[in-house]
Amino acid sequence: SIASWVLGCFGINGVLSLVLSWVYRKPLAFFWTIPGMVLMGEALTRLPFDEVIGAYLLTGALMLVLGLSGLIGRIMKAIPIAIVMAMVAGVFLKFGTDLIRHVQSDAWIAVPMILVFTTLTVFARIGRFIPPLIGSLLTGLLLISIFDAPNIALDQLHWLAHPVVTAPVLSLRACLELVVPLAITVLVVQNGQGAAVLRAAGHEAPINTIASACGLWSMMTAMVGSVSTCLTGPTNAILVSSGPKESHYIGGITVGLLAMLFGFFSPGFISLLMATPAAFIVVLGGLAMLKVLQTAFQSAFKAQFSFGALVCFLVTVSGIQIASIGAAFWGLLAGYIASRLFEPADFQPTN
Repeated sequence: SIASWVLGCFGINGVLSLVLSWVYRKPLAFFWTIPGMVLMGEALTRLPFDEVIGAYLLTGALMLVLGLSGLIGRIMKAIPIAIVMAMVAGVFLKFGTDLIRHVQSDAWIAVPMILVFTTLTVFARIGRFIPPLIGSLLTGLLLISIFDAPNIALDQLHWLAHPVVTAPVLSLRACLELVVPLAITVLVVQNGQGAAVLRAAGHEAPINTIASACGLWSMMTAMVGSVSTCLTGPTNAILVSSGPKESHYIGGITVGLLAMLFGFFSPGFISLLMATPAAFIVVLGGLAMLKVLQTAFQSAFKAQFSFGALVCFLVTVSGIQIASIGAAFWGLLAGYIASRLFEPADFQPTN
């Protein structure tokens, strides 16, 4: 069921977010891989659900082994940060363009939210008491309550989530189609986004530990039907977008607690969320990503590896998909090869 899936994506992953944010004193928020969810949706048109669950379990085991081996950390260190940030810019660009589109199509909510966000950003003294994103959030909720209030009987909602456990079936066809693309998507693309966002804010993410944790947690979430766990880029970008660096981990702990609350009481929250206008979520996400996009572009095209970063950005934005692996991975690969061919001097160590 949807509630069981959300229980895994939010509730179980919320526990991981809380624990690692507390242990490492860094904002480490974990959720589910969206490209992996798309991949699963396509696979379910050809494969039974229990075989997909079996592929999830094998993917988790593979990620756990790779994380424990230390290989993922070495791979991520070998990719120049400029190329990784170009991939981040390409992935997050849609947040910015969707924000602009909704200014035209849903001006009644988009324009006031943007105006409040801008005012609280410009007048920093006020923004210290009401962060711009929180002010925009409250503005959107107020407008919804006035102009588009959902008609929901709260006393009739079912709240507590009941996990639906599916017995996995290991099949060669499901493993061939899903395991490698899922593992690459999580370990290189999704975790790479999250780590790059954190690094840009001054946090060094423990890559190998994250890979191992994603593998172990993916095996647990698979049992309730959820797609693989990853270090999320957008959520961590929001966590590091304001406030002193030393307190960012508190946001990670808070996100973990809220995710657990949302996951364990998902049936009621899903009903409320479905009644919320899509424009509200899109505008809020777009505003949250503005600073991240700015940092990503600055880091990608600042100096070295700029041509490789450009190639990576263009391939990522193109949205191509080869061998069931999305454009972000191919962007990283193409950007790295381009820099090796056209910018070999940038790989030379500086004295």
